[in-house]
Amino acid sequence: MRSARLFERTRSRDLRREQTPAEAILWGKLRARRLGGFKFVRQEPIGPYFADFTCRDAGLIIEVDGATHSTDEERAYDARREAVLREAGYRVLRFSNDEIFKNLDGVCETILSALPPVPSPRETGRGLG
Repeated sequence: MRSARLFERTRSRDLRREQTPAEAILWGKLRARRLGGFKFVRQEPIGPYFADFTCRDAGLIIEVDGATHSTDEERAYDARREAVLREAGYRVLRFSNDEIFKNLDGVCETILSALPPVPSPRETGRGLG
């Protein structure tokens, strides 16, 4: 079992190092709680798959699709993959590279609308007063 975790860790690191330009741009908006205060991680192993970006607290996965998601076979693979991720308790949002390059603000708004409202500091007991 230890070797399986080592493989996941190594593969996640490789995927992060080899991110696409679209993933790098979106990561710039998601990292360090920059989008609505939510923590996202990259290349999270979930079942046999690696999710591009995952917000564990919100149960949300963001997938960035290049041109390789256009054939019937590729779309069928994506559907099977999404079914496994949904079974693991996640919702999946997909964006094309083109959407990220041409409408990054719209992509971020769509992601924000899929996230739950963040409680105010007063609600969490961390506020002043």
